[in-house]
Amino acid sequence: MTSLLRHQAYEEERLQRVAEKLPCREVQAGTLLSLMGQPQQYSYPSIFIYGHRASGKSHVMQVLLKELELPHATVSCVECVSVALLFEQVLLSFFGCDAASLLPRSPSLSDFVRIYRQQCSQCPAKQTRYIVMEKAELLRDTDANLLPALLRLQELVEDNVTIILLSEIVWDKFRPNTGCFEPLLLHFPDYSKGELQQILSQDKHPSYSAEFYSSYINILLGVFYSVCRDLRELRHLAALNFSKFCEPLADGKVKETDTHKLWRNIEPHLKKAMQTVYLREVSSLQWEQMQQMEEKETGTVRGLSAHTHVELPYYSKFLLIAAYLASYNPARTDKRFFLKHHGKIRKTNFLKKNEKTSNHLLGPKPFPLDRLLAIFYSVVDSRVAPSASIFSQISSLVTLQLLTQVSHDDQLDAPKYKCAVSMDFMCAISRTVNFDIVKYLYDFL
Repeated sequence: MTSLLRHQAYEEERLQRVAEKLPCREVQAGTLLSLMGQPQQYSYPSIFIYGHRASGKSHVMQVLLKELELPHATVSCVECVSVALLFEQVLLSFFGCDAASLLPRSPSLSDFVRIYRQQCSQCPAKQTRYIVMEKAELLRDTDANLLPALLRLQELVEDNVTIILLSEIVWDKFRPNTGCFEPLLLHFPDYSKGELQQILSQDKHPSYSAEFYSSYINILLGVFYSVCRDLRELRHLAALNFSKFCEPLADGKVKETDTHKLWRNIEPHLKKAMQTVYLREVSSLQWEQMQQMEEKETGTVRGLSAHTHVELPYYSKFLLIAAYLASYNPARTDKRFFLKHHGKIRKTNFLKKNEKTSNHLLGPKPFPLDRLLAIFYSVVDSRVAPSASIFSQISSLVTLQLLTQVSHDDQLDAPKYKCAVSMDFMCAISRTVNFDIVKYLYDFL
């Protein structure tokens, strides 16, 4: 591992500690060290690091800067809601509170540059200073001159300072139309299944062997890797379900090596958990308490979280019902289900050969927005005028991952969606509004 982190300016022991804290990210850390160069020498003015969420960008930067004791300022663009907070955070980290207090109430970029140069003349940099901007994609919503100025801040302040931008989107979506200084690009790829196995296995429980916890992680990834590769979410799911995985072992029913019986015990819980990936509707402690109460009352386990009890606005429930019907019913059957005077249409008359398979086995099909709204206005039990509220609730369902948008973002005239919930969840939602959804499903005629 340390062969990738060799550098003349740093001791071997320090690089060893860095490598131990950065499993599966030694290549990216070694590339960053090469780009940084010698601490006393001028570094490249700006570096752009991009990759998906939970791919180790912030962690690698923080470990390198702290372990190697490099002067740095870490700025979260989520917390710094104004440029004044951003400038204050940088001056505070490098020069102290006295320098930050020199900023006027509404500082401009020129004010920041002027104060920075004044402080540099009093306290010149002995080695490269680093400004790390997390969630840098939010800089696109600030003043048009801020991002180009930050990219060439080294030239403006005449100091050995490097800007490092961390983002989840590519540089092509950053580049201003007017042009700017081009930073060096460094991509952090997603963790592979083997790398996730290696990282998650390090969180082993002290009461059990490393091999036992590694086998549990292998089972967990076998279920979730196809739908979730977010390290944080997988770590949360691993911690949440491990006690259930160990129940037969604690009761003395099986041994650690009996993986098949342990898998049979945890399988229904993991399958239920797939419906609630990324939806933190209840905390881990609340879920464990609910799980215990349900087992005492019914003797059965309903699922990982309160997904079947999720509270939605009244019309959002009907929108979700309409989306489910649009996904699992052929479009030509809408007339049969939602028109009063449709005439008698027998199912066998328009059943084609390729439709003998159940639509629920084939999975949800995409549907246009106008069809969703047409079904919605047919099933809702009151007259609803089309309004911005209805369209905003559709966007909320997409954000909650109950609906999935399958068309491109630039297709504004006819966006298409798919319903992403199960039959059991849909029945639970329809019962809360006294709607019998089974009567409107083509597969159950």
